[in-house]
Amino acid sequence: MQTILAVFLVGLTLLAISVQRTYRRVSLKELKRRASEGHELSKVLYRAGSYGSSLDGLLWLIIGLSSAAFFVLLSKNAPFWFAFAGCAALLWYGFAWKPVREVGKFGEWLASRLAPSLGWLLNYLHPVLAQMTKLARKIHPVHVHTGLYEKSDLIELLERQAAQPDNRIHATELTIAHNALQFGEKLVEDVLVPRRIVKMVSVDELVGPLLMSELHDSGFSRFPVYGDKKDHIVGTLYLRDLVNAKGGGTVRRLMREEVAYIHEEQSLLDALKAILKTRQHLFIVVNNFEEYVGVISIEDVLEQIIGEPIVDEFDRYDDMRAVAAYHARKEHKNHQHIDEEIELE
Repeated sequence: MQTILAVFLVGLTLLAISVQRTYRRVSLKELKRRASEGHELSKVLYRAGSYGSSLDGLLWLIIGLSSAAFFVLLSKNAPFWFAFAGCAALLWYGFAWKPVREVGKFGEWLASRLAPSLGWLLNYLHPVLAQMTKLARKIHPVHVHTGLYEKSDLIELLERQAAQPDNRIHATELTIAHNALQFGEKLVEDVLVPRRIVKMVSVDELVGPLLMSELHDSGFSRFPVYGDKKDHIVGTLYLRDLVNAKGGGTVRRLMREEVAYIHEEQSLLDALKAILKTRQHLFIVVNNFEEYVGVISIEDVLEQIIGEPIVDEFDRYDDMRAVAAYHARKEHKNHQHIDEEIELE
């Protein structure tokens, strides 16, 4: 009889540990999300999992009482050291060795079978268990540390998340978060367009098909306008203004006279703040000697966050048909992808 009781207590302890381990495999938030999406196993497990700390308290109570009863039973029929060693071995097996192994189908099956009974039991015990948990946390507050100390720790976490097999965060979103954390460390001089590459326009240059073709082929949409010499920046010419212009004349007539400057040693965060404050999309970059060394645009800044080149097709979002056509192509590709998945299934 005592042997049967001992086996029962051992089985009950391991059963409670196995169920606890199954519930700890995923967070309660993730379990709820999966249940709301119709995942059958998660829906069953959430019946008991929805009680949160009360379920954990109940399982700990079962583990504590059953292992204590096992120790008392052994101590009555064997030396104290043997009973202590046996109980320690049971707990070591349950908490130190067994959790290292993956939660198998049996553990999930067992937890799903017990979930309705645990849910029914917790329906009555929840008020008491909740108060006990509240009291225990009041006496011994639990402070869950994130494990993060510096920005590099958060960057490492994002990299691990990207490599995680069950990751559901889009790669683009992870890239943006990763780049945003490093954004403030980069300087304007790291991403500016050097002066030797910048296409500049003279304030007295004639507006015509030749100039428009030349500027369009440069790949830029904004151009610094200089006066009597190239170091004397007097304005900015927008390609869209040139396209919409009627009649001839010189660049002076179409340029915008606002000129914004930024130092090459300022951070990209400073550049972004300046763009937002002044609403200027092109900044002239200068050095300590007040020399013009290049330009930086809003696209150059945002590319460092997005992680992809921004093609500045200045008329794409001004054209209602172009926007509608882009959306239609995107929808068509999505439908094709869904159809391919259905065929594969």
